[in-house]
Amino acid sequence: MPTALVTGASRGVGRGIAISLAEAGFRVFATGRTIATADLPAVVTRVPCDHLRDEETAAVFARIAGDAGPLDVLVNSAWGGYERMAEDGVFTWTRPFWEQPAHRWSSMMDAGVRAAFVAASHAARIMVAQRRGLIVNISFWAAQKHIGNVIYGVSKAATDKLTADMAYELRPHGVTVVSLYPGLVRTEPVLEAAAGGWLDLTNSESPQFSGRVIAALAQDRGLLTRSGQFLVAAAIAPELGVTDVDGGRPKPLTLETV
Repeated sequence: MPTALVTGASRGVGRGIAISLAEAGFRVFATGRTIATADLPAVVTRVPCDHLRDEETAAVFARIAGDAGPLDVLVNSAWGGYERMAEDGVFTWTRPFWEQPAHRWSSMMDAGVRAAFVAASHAARIMVAQRRGLIVNISFWAAQKHIGNVIYGVSKAATDKLTADMAYELRPHGVTVVSLYPGLVRTEPVLEAAAGGWLDLTNSESPQFSGRVIAALAQDRGLLTRSGQFLVAAAIAPELGVTDVDGGRPKPLTLETV
């Protein structure tokens, strides 16, 4: 049974990915600050972790090494950027950078980019030794186009650069690193924003969709050739034979249409 670690799996995209990987036959370890109360299948191993604390991240990998040994997939989904999109009834997420609350930088850059770097560093030591593995960094088109706010773009651009440079160093060791771009995902904060009239969910994805793509990607015989790429989940889903939970396929966003 292959083993996967999904960070930030208490809710949102991370939770959906953990569910889908478990359904695909992976032994899944899931982390998060509130993972103990997350709505996850019983087969998922919950490991409480605040990825802002390096010692807690290290303990997660020690737990995996003790319980499972090899690690086949790491999904870096920990990221607090969609928390508190609205404050005191006001949607502040799209405000100009000089009006952005300070907590948004920490939730995107520290709990997101830095947390991904630290987790990937631990995973790389395992995967290099076994000469195989897949690291998926959840990213988005904001890396390449102004979407939402400046901090969002900076965090996603940093994530993609992290992917590209880690892939360069890990490719000789047989380890693949990709960025995965979900579309508009029906996470709890997104549903809340849509209810307020701020988002249109006509072309959206379930939280499980990206997990289905990752599960198929991990079995792709040409996986290593994709290393360093920024993959759009909805664009590669048909190639991998993946559908969403309702049997449909979301229309992939592009740089022009996002």
